[in-house]
Amino acid sequence: MLLGGLAALPLVGSQLLAAAAVPSKVSAARVWPANEYTRVTFEAPSGFKYQHFVVKDPERLVLDIENVELGDALKLLAAKVGADDPYIRAVRVGINRPNVVRVVLDLRTEVLPQVFAVPPVGEFGHRLMLDIYPAKPIDPMLALLNEDTAMFAASDKDANTPMTPLRQGGRLTETASAPSAPSADKPASVGLAKDAGKDVGKDSTRAPEAPTIVAGRKPPRPFTVMVDPGHGGEDPGAVGRKGTREKDIVLMISRLLKNKLDSDARFRIALTRDADYFVPLHHRVQRARRLKADLFISVHADAFIHPQANGSSVFALSERGATSTAAKWIANKENDADLIGGVNLSTRDSNLAQILLDLSTTAQINDSLKLGRYVLSELVEVNRLHKPQVEQAGFAVLKAPDIPSILIETAFISNPDEERKLRDATYQDKMADAIADGVRTYFKKNPALARA
Repeated sequence: MLLGGLAALPLVGSQLLAAAAVPSKVSAARVWPANEYTRVTFEAPSGFKYQHFVVKDPERLVLDIENVELGDALKLLAAKVGADDPYIRAVRVGINRPNVVRVVLDLRTEVLPQVFAVPPVGEFGHRLMLDIYPAKPIDPMLALLNEDTAMFAASDKDANTPMTPLRQGGRLTETASAPSAPSADKPASVGLAKDAGKDVGKDSTRAPEAPTIVAGRKPPRPFTVMVDPGHGGEDPGAVGRKGTREKDIVLMISRLLKNKLDSDARFRIALTRDADYFVPLHHRVQRARRLKADLFISVHADAFIHPQANGSSVFALSERGATSTAAKWIANKENDADLIGGVNLSTRDSNLAQILLDLSTTAQINDSLKLGRYVLSELVEVNRLHKPQVEQAGFAVLKAPDIPSILIETAFISNPDEERKLRDATYQDKMADAIADGVRTYFKKNPALARA
């Protein structure tokens, strides 16, 4: 199959890397669709030499890969694009000229592609990444950012409404007068319009505490928690003996945690990723800071070189080195996520990591340790602890300078017994409950630590 007719178009942003003189085969081709962006990955034993350009009307992305054969991995690529892919409509692959394979992506919308190669790491060989971003980026944080504005606007609208005393929770408060006075069997209530739901912590009969809205005054801001399911996409994280992937388990637990805290009107929860795709470590930190999060919780499932290692752990940032050899080893492994997941270094702010490190303060670390201790005291009810105290190391994902941040290793996925636990839905639910209870205790005992 020949794909021609586009060769005369100008190249845009092409990059050239050294490749073997003898044609090689692409050993794997993978597609990672997500609302934020779709990634297409090609893997080969040798480096890629490639060119790419965009064609308009209709929108297409054309990739020419030199010195490769049209093998099975490339031939099967089209079948890996789902009908629900948000950006790729179809894929065509064929020979454009001798030793040059042309890949044409028929697009659903105008895009801003990023095409880059990454060197071998871990079990991966050379990889060529196509990140298909929409020309008008989807902002997953925008809806949450707008919640405060809408809530405050509703409160300001009632600023001049007459006030009526109301006794709530043993104290006298004020609320806007209702059109008719409440009856004895139908008392008035105050709170956010959002359904408070049911507290799914240990005391399931306790109603959640909703912030009180007082007419003429902006309502208190809900506690904002950024939950970060580790790894994703190209980066599976640790893999257990039965093939259990860390990225799948932590996404399940993170979703459960979000649901449990979302049911409480005091909280609003955001996920750094809500599907199987990769988010660079510095993007995870940036999203928490942009949302002005009160807490950042990164969820993982540990692995170690010895399968006997077991237990749950909680980590905070350290500026003085790791508190143990194991903590340092785990931090280094987690910090390698960008290498495994594949990051386009040409678009990364090279100063970001140093800025975040320089701005990290003792106060942030102290608050992180407080949060970590509360969570650790709940985890012991679900699983044995690997260490009885919060450990510290230089985790890149914990370096938000103004947000208490912890990383939770829910269990050792490299331990056969704990891998079995992690695969169990009941264990996942108990783990999410424990983390949620630790978060509630943190804010109950340290209300001043929430942002104004």
